[in-house]
Amino acid sequence: MKANTRRLYADVEFLTSQTPPRNYRNLGTLEEAARYIGEEFSKAGAAPEVQKWVADGNEYKNIIASYNPQKNRRLIVGAHYDVCGDQPGADDNASAVAGLLELARLTFAQQPELDYRIDFLAYCLEEPPYYATGLMGSYIHARSLHDDKVDVIGMICLEMIGYFSDEPESQPFPSPELAKLYPHVANFIIVVGIEKYAAFNNKVHQLMSEDSGIDVQVIHFPVGEGLAGMSDQRNYWKFGYKALMINDSSFIRNPNYHMPTDTIETLDFAKMTEVVNSTYKAITNIL
Repeated sequence: MKANTRRLYADVEFLTSQTPPRNYRNLGTLEEAARYIGEEFSKAGAAPEVQKWVADGNEYKNIIASYNPQKNRRLIVGAHYDVCGDQPGADDNASAVAGLLELARLTFAQQPELDYRIDFLAYCLEEPPYYATGLMGSYIHARSLHDDKVDVIGMICLEMIGYFSDEPESQPFPSPELAKLYPHVANFIIVVGIEKYAAFNNKVHQLMSEDSGIDVQVIHFPVGEGLAGMSDQRNYWKFGYKALMINDSSFIRNPNYHMPTDTIETLDFAKMTEVVNSTYKAITNIL
């Protein structure tokens, strides 16, 4: 059983069609997105839970679906569903929410025998003005794991997994050093982590790469600042948990980043499907 491209498209279509856009100001839209995510988790066979908190007087929600909830050890797989400003957010981050939902569907459908629990997390408030604060949904969640002394295997963050190109020299680089190490055609996905957790990063990279329908690269940054920590994985590092991001290189590659042009038409759903297939292998074989 493989990821379903039509379902991925339908999820992105729903999220990018919402008006007004699902940013922190538009509480009704965020509630509608959260409801959709919860319903899709339920259809997959989960019993979704809601984690709530208040930021500047408004209530926000993480949506959680747990597979194997009776197990003690836990793998976290997450993606944020809010957007930055007034834009549809197809790649950032409807692509990853669609991937998250499809991973949950595959897991609940195939019922893999695992000696650990997988929590599928849809976060709110990843974007500014709450980015890099203790009010990010992922910070709220990571802190709750720490407070409850949960045995966490690690965290895998899906962040922008839908923008690709097969054109020569389509992959830009932030430095000449990286340009020497990575492909110059923007048709790969990359596992992004920090050197402290290189073994975890390499394990995920290895599992994703085996018989993969897409090129999977890996990078270990020295520390969790800058490019390394530009999404929800950053908050799990703060509590001593292994964490990484699966990413299409974000604004380095995608010129539509945080723009009204980040639309569904710009995404490559065939490659996105292969990212999900490869990630499924990783999350179901991590131990």
